[in-house]
Amino acid sequence: MEGRVFGLETPLMTALQHLLDIPDGEAGNAGGEKQGPTRAYVRDARAMAATPADVKELPGAYAFVVDMPGLGSGDIKVQVEDERVLVISGERRREEKEDAKYLRMERRMGKLMRKFVLPENADMEKISAVCRDGVLTVSVEKLPPPEPKKPKTIQVQVA
Repeated sequence: MEGRVFGLETPLMTALQHLLDIPDGEAGNAGGEKQGPTRAYVRDARAMAATPADVKELPGAYAFVVDMPGLGSGDIKVQVEDERVLVISGERRREEKEDAKYLRMERRMGKLMRKFVLPENADMEKISAVCRDGVLTVSVEKLPPPEPKKPKTIQVQVA
């Protein structure tokens, strides 16, 4: 049913309706008309919006704390893309049991993802990740600060 029936004809509801009506494979159109986002893009955008994260700057590192409920360490991927983009992702799947019937499903299923642009002083070679009790902590060490240049002293000769 359309949102107009319930009095929900707002720009937000119109945009959501448009996103839900995207068919698969609608990436390129020979007619030259403008296309909306692909289904994969919409899925990733929803995953990023629904994945809470905290970012902390410590004296020697950056810490990214992300809730990843119900995921084991094998279900979580931590990657660095484009040299400075930290990508944290995972997917939580429904437990299928043939003899069980769900009466209510409230826990979130599907893809979890966050992307962070790392600062210039982040050391790409020193990244570690630890998952404990459904909370993933990714630590990125900072590069040591550059040593200040010492002024060059020039000897003055008396002629």
